[in-house]
Amino acid sequence: MVNEPRGDGGPTPRLEGSSSGSESSKDSSRCSTPGLDPECHDRLREKMRRRMESGDKWFSLEFFPPRTAQGAANLISRFDRMGAGGPLFIDVTWHPAGDPGSDKETSSMVIASTAVNYCGLETILHMTCCCQSREQITGYLHKAKRLGLKNILALRGDPVGDQWEEEDGGFSYAADLVRHIRSEFGDYFDVCVAGADDQCALGTTGLDAHRVIRHRAGSDRGQACRGPLVCSVEWKRQDKGYHSLRQLVKLSKLEVPQQIKDVIEPIKDNDAAIRNYGIEQAVSLCQELLASGLVPGLHFYTLNREMATTEVLKRLGMWTEDPRRPLPWAVSAHPKRREEDVRPIFWASRPKSYIYRTQEWDEFPNGRWGNSSSPAFGELKDYYLFYLTSKSPREELLKMWGEELTSEESVFEVFACYLSGEPNQNGYKVTCLPWNDEPLAAETSLMKEELLRVNRQGILTINSQPNINGKPSSDPVVGWGPSGGYVFQKAYLEFFTSRETVGALLQVLKKYELRVNYHIVDVKGENITNAPELQPNAVTWGIFPGREIIQPTVVDPISFMFWKDEAFALWIEQWGKLYEEESPSRMIIQYIHDNYFLVNLVDNEFPLDNCLWQVVEDTFELLNRPGTEQETETL
Repeated sequence: MVNEPRGDGGPTPRLEGSSSGSESSKDSSRCSTPGLDPECHDRLREKMRRRMESGDKWFSLEFFPPRTAQGAANLISRFDRMGAGGPLFIDVTWHPAGDPGSDKETSSMVIASTAVNYCGLETILHMTCCCQSREQITGYLHKAKRLGLKNILALRGDPVGDQWEEEDGGFSYAADLVRHIRSEFGDYFDVCVAGADDQCALGTTGLDAHRVIRHRAGSDRGQACRGPLVCSVEWKRQDKGYHSLRQLVKLSKLEVPQQIKDVIEPIKDNDAAIRNYGIEQAVSLCQELLASGLVPGLHFYTLNREMATTEVLKRLGMWTEDPRRPLPWAVSAHPKRREEDVRPIFWASRPKSYIYRTQEWDEFPNGRWGNSSSPAFGELKDYYLFYLTSKSPREELLKMWGEELTSEESVFEVFACYLSGEPNQNGYKVTCLPWNDEPLAAETSLMKEELLRVNRQGILTINSQPNINGKPSSDPVVGWGPSGGYVFQKAYLEFFTSRETVGALLQVLKKYELRVNYHIVDVKGENITNAPELQPNAVTWGIFPGREIIQPTVVDPISFMFWKDEAFALWIEQWGKLYEEESPSRMIIQYIHDNYFLVNLVDNEFPLDNCLWQVVEDTFELLNRPGTEQETETL
């Protein structure tokens, strides 16, 4: 069943009732992203309550806005990696001197909203009273709400100078800020406050502080807070060695116990030794805190680094990378996207771009993808945005993709190196492509040899999935969704290839007309397809206890035409612009952009062996046969 198009052409979800299967509190609340489980949609305070009631300990992570756009891109990558360990939430600090409420990529507001919208993380935004009027604070809160932020840590903040100076018309205490938030926004935000206890600072462990954070459950007057006690852990030493430690001690105005000085002094020039000592001390302290029964969660001040924090969490057994994804694609945590559970497969490797292009949608598909004549995708012109651009700097991209291209075949080899993991001819590994800035998905290993063979012959694949017939939802490679279910996939292949190859492919596809659906389009929009009446084709679905069938990815002909604009543009925006205009390398990329076709193929017979590889082999055979020019389709 397919929805009818809504008035503005966007997909209209049909909300269908479904009963929730029973899962433990740990299963239902450990994830920081919304998904198929309704409990993942709950407010942060409810997630905390369930974790406390179940006795399941949690951790959370703190970050600060970086100073540069490249630093912002690196931080977002860190969010993706550290989010895999299962933090209950992250929080982002607020520095009045750094224009924290602006639209700059380095502002607290933008970093926090990116974590929510593009990384799918439950996020708390710090907000201070320092150097801000009541009107400014109100404006920032309205902006936070508009961006999908639901949690605020209300702080007085540190003075800019030596002494606190009251802001005319502002607030001098966090309690005032809490009262203001409640009076202006009611119960919309979960509001947190903080307190410090110098008596537990440093102690015998070498950690900078434990800070008590109590999460308000809704007092309108800033009265005594209610909620869980979370012990916060800040590193004296992370990854920068002895001199960084001394600077942190100076800033914190705390004394390091003598027994710690006695250990550190002899190894002060050995960064690895200091790091290992700090990790051991952190693990010991955390174990003691958790064993006390008084602390249900640990909050780590990461200093925007991941190695030491991740190591501590792994040693504590709290870092739990769950192979079960809520859905096959990365989920946004924005409140208005909570019902979204269907997307076109084309953006599988560029989920942040999909979220960006659909950010103005008022409704999102739930249960089925709508049959719409105009999904109203936003244009993608801001390729430079820090959450859309490549994490690798230009110099690294040139080493991976070729400082000088000599032919189309040299482009084929870049794709092959990305798939094989082998270094290119200059000794550099290709770890990303313009259409995929991440390592290969685990399921790609199921088709690696076939993908390598076709890419070396000019079938340049940018998206693919194997056929799956009833694998358990817990499968570490292809599994997703709640426990006890089964997942299914149709074989899918998406690639760029030359006009000549497309001509032969069309001839071959006549033999597979009832089995293989295809869409073939060039940069100008010339479109060839056998999709019936432009209907969407579900290519991934799952069956779970007590629930309706979920179909989270589809091949939609209309959406494909919006995707093709982006897919073709990436040749130029991400690859071609690495080279000087009119250079041979730039002209090769430009030629591919102008003359190649974007193709997707779906094998609808998922219980059978994938026939798409045979389709491609038959195409190559036809191309290499004498007299091919007369046999292939004319485009």
